[in-house]
Amino acid sequence: MKAAVGNLPDDVGALKKIIAEQQLMLSNQTQKISRKERRIALLEEYIRLQRHRQFGTRSEKVSEQAELFDEAELLCEESEAPADEVPASQSRPSTAKQKPRGRKPLPSELPRIRIEHDLPEAEKTCPCGCQRTLIGEEASEQLDIIPAQVRVLVHVRKKYACQTCEAGVQLAPLPPQPIPKSNASAGLLAHVAIAKYQDALPLYRQEQILQRSGITLGRNTLAGWMLKCGTLVQPLLNLLNDQLLSGPIIHCDETPVQVLKEEGRLPQSKSYMWVRVSGPPDKKIVLYDYASSRSGSVAEQLLDGFEGYLQTDDYAGYHALGKTQGITPLGCWAHARRKFIEAQKAAAPQGKKPKAGKADMALSHISKLYDIERRIKDEPPKVRQQVRQQESVAVLEQLRVWLDKTLHHVLPKGALGKALGYLDKNWDKLTVYTKDGRLSIDNNVAENAIRPFVIGRKNWLFSDTDRGAKASAALYSLIETAKTNGQEPYGYLKRIFKELPATQSLDEIEALLPWNLNGDSLVRT
Repeated sequence: MKAAVGNLPDDVGALKKIIAEQQLMLSNQTQKISRKERRIALLEEYIRLQRHRQFGTRSEKVSEQAELFDEAELLCEESEAPADEVPASQSRPSTAKQKPRGRKPLPSELPRIRIEHDLPEAEKTCPCGCQRTLIGEEASEQLDIIPAQVRVLVHVRKKYACQTCEAGVQLAPLPPQPIPKSNASAGLLAHVAIAKYQDALPLYRQEQILQRSGITLGRNTLAGWMLKCGTLVQPLLNLLNDQLLSGPIIHCDETPVQVLKEEGRLPQSKSYMWVRVSGPPDKKIVLYDYASSRSGSVAEQLLDGFEGYLQTDDYAGYHALGKTQGITPLGCWAHARRKFIEAQKAAAPQGKKPKAGKADMALSHISKLYDIERRIKDEPPKVRQQVRQQESVAVLEQLRVWLDKTLHHVLPKGALGKALGYLDKNWDKLTVYTKDGRLSIDNNVAENAIRPFVIGRKNWLFSDTDRGAKASAALYSLIETAKTNGQEPYGYLKRIFKELPATQSLDEIEALLPWNLNGDSLVRT
């Protein structure tokens, strides 16, 4: 309430009351303006980040400013580096390998067909009248390809009968088939599965390709075959699941998938494909599992009986598992770094070079952690643990000091505030990797494993039924596990579809695991 100067009371007490009211009103207005300014700043930051996501590069390459950032600006406690010390950004050797130029030689194991080109008879005579003599030859190679050849396998079963007693007819048995009473061979089933789950070729396109060869096979028939193949390989998947749960480390991730016809759910409902990765390099296991939800109960079911290290992102569905006795949760530095990169992008308009800021400070430390990992990636676990304790722990301590100073001086709802909050909240999980040389600094193992499914989803878009989604999970699991163990996926699936129906014991099934087969014999034929 405003009062004119001439109307001010003579009483000092009343005058103080009016001044107090004016100050309170001014303070309230200032707070409102401050809140609006913070709101505007957050919205501007959000708009910049969305523009980067929509139009900018998706690369997570750290800006050069993160390497050149002057740490003394924010970490004044650190002693000054010696004058003869070279900055890490300058002393680090270049890890980029220069790609060899020129045309690569064609594989020597490919069959060669000799095509000779000779001079016409008239040109074999020299202008001087003498006959030219063959003194050598010059060869050049071209790569040729023969389109897929469709053939029919005719199984002829011999019949025998006794002409004396006429007891009956004896018919030679047919070997067990991957799909009984079907005209699909193991090779055809492997071809369809690889085309869809490895090469992301939807079944309707495969139907059109077969039609060009004069073969009529509807997509419903192809889909039915894949459902039965998913059931066929289940014994192998059971063995892989048992071995995965018995290992010391599991990486987990999940991604959405749409299923159109699932009982009790709308077609627009969001389902999920989960992936688990485990095992040593020579026996790596990649398992996909379909679930209609992303709830923590799914994670508990998939990891029932597991004891060891569980590396995931910060999704809440895994939090209950972190409290389970016998499971040690690991964080993912790639996710932490990604949030600071987003904060870096949100701080500067698109197309303009960002100024060095707090996000660059964090990225500088994280970059040092990854530099250490790149240097020791080929070392044995014991050496990796020693180096991490000697070098990585020191970097983490510096980062923790900076985080404690910065955390409460940044708006928590901004991109930088969220990145700092994520780092603070997950700090214990993010530092566990330094205690064991077998552990990874991030969860990229699982993210890379789930990428083939994401690429395929962009092409075939959805699954028709939950049975189809489960069959897809089974075949993706077998293909990706075979690939990561050095097997050619088509040759491996063809052999599995051919030999698995005839197995009668656990030992025979175990013999078909990817690391128990001779990779040299699994070639595409």
